Amino acid sequence: MTTSIRGGQLARLLGRWHALPGRRRNPDYAALAAAVRGLLADGRLALGVRLPAERELAESLEVSRTTVSASYRALRESGHLTSRRGAGSWTTLPNGHRVATSGLWTPGDDVDMIDLGVAASAAPDELVAAARAAADDLPRYLGTAGYHPTGLPELRSAVADGYTARGVPTSAEQILITGGTQQALDLVLRLSVPAGAPVLVETPTYPNALAALAARRARISTHGLDTATGWDAEMLFGALRQTRPRLAYMIPEFHNPTGHLMTADLRERLVAAAHASGTELVVDESFVDLPLDLPLGDPAMPPPVAVFDRHSRVTSIGGMSKPYWGGLRIGWVRASAPLVQRLAAIRVGVDMASPVLEQIVAVHLLNQAGQILAARREQLRTRRDVLVAALREMLPEWRFTVPSGGASLWVELDGPISSALSRAAEDVGVRLAPGPRFGLDGTLERFLRLPFSLPPEDLTEAVRRIASVRHDLDHVTAPACRAPAVIA
Repeated sequence: MTTSIRGGQLARLLGRWHALPGRRRNPDYAALAAAVRGLLADGRLALGVRLPAERELAESLEVSRTTVSASYRALRESGHLTSRRGAGSWTTLPNGHRVATSGLWTPGDDVDMIDLGVAASAAPDELVAAARAAADDLPRYLGTAGYHPTGLPELRSAVADGYTARGVPTSAEQILITGGTQQALDLVLRLSVPAGAPVLVETPTYPNALAALAARRARISTHGLDTATGWDAEMLFGALRQTRPRLAYMIPEFHNPTGHLMTADLRERLVAAAHASGTELVVDESFVDLPLDLPLGDPAMPPPVAVFDRHSRVTSIGGMSKPYWGGLRIGWVRASAPLVQRLAAIRVGVDMASPVLEQIVAVHLLNQAGQILAARREQLRTRRDVLVAALREMLPEWRFTVPSGGASLWVELDGPISSALSRAAEDVGVRLAPGPRFGLDGTLERFLRLPFSLPPEDLTEAVRRIASVRHDLDHVTAPACRAPAVIA
């Protein structure tokens, strides 16, 4: 089903779109068309959305219908709008342009490259001791076959205790241990999303989630996040009502890549709206342990989305990659016990079970969670502030909202140059994750994700190198082919 947008909603998204006074070379219809193109380019207005009728939009914007008609005509001529008599007009991109949604490629091992494509940190100091302790514990498990499709009981209990401490009573039977958060998402999609099923995601969003959805041949629709304020409740609930997606994938805690934190009120309303539309919510909590300006467990942190679940509509996924170490492939699913058993049955056909030794290491790390996470948050807080200071000094025209948690900045550039800048930066030894990788159809070229998970000196040097190539972009003619990279 095609999503439609009302005149008042589009007017609110457009904001102050009028042509500037005294600039008659840019009439109102052209300014309106340019503003709609900007919404499409930034991902705030999805493709395939039916725009309001000309009369309705004219009333909402308090302009003449002639202005809206001319604007729609300009959008059709530029390829940003397709109209059919009796069916309306819906958003497109010129020549059906699309880009790949997957950011997952094989990495290189260039030690001189500053890699800002991955928003993950190096291992904590406690990992080596945890691995040695796990090796000492291993003999207790060697008398069994070693297959635990739902996970080791000790690890399932430790993860369940973490949810209970956050205010969501959880038993070990509600936890499935997986090979990282990505596998957790993949298993849920295998169970819940048949080919062609409608799915709703935020835009921007995590690139590898888009890759997993593409692998399931899902029919993806999007809800655009505002750069400064995050989720638009009216637009989000409107998308749920109109598309009635089979599943919605959301990142409410320190959203990747924007860093936004969803309010408690919106979480509660989201669960109710999902129930009303028959939608399963998949909540990615990869960054929930990384509040940087609030102590972990502070009352100011919103409760988990699952707190508001009364109808088994919420499936939570998480893991140890972001707060601990990406090389420790431990993730999990929190759901109802029957759903966990169904996921485990699917999981047996994928990889049987997670490695026992890694699960024991995870148990030892979770037993030291308070100490490890406190150090990680302090580390990321310092690095975030270093990156912010470097950007404000060397690239003051770039705009961003400083996140209160997570591991990256979502930066609005001074032009639609994200992909070109990424190519140029690689020539000076910096690997970037361009904005289009976090969306669909080639949008988000004015944005760039910049993680602050590297050491401070690397972050400062990376910004210096990026700034050094920014000016040359205006004179670049032919882009060169590039080696693949990982975006995580």
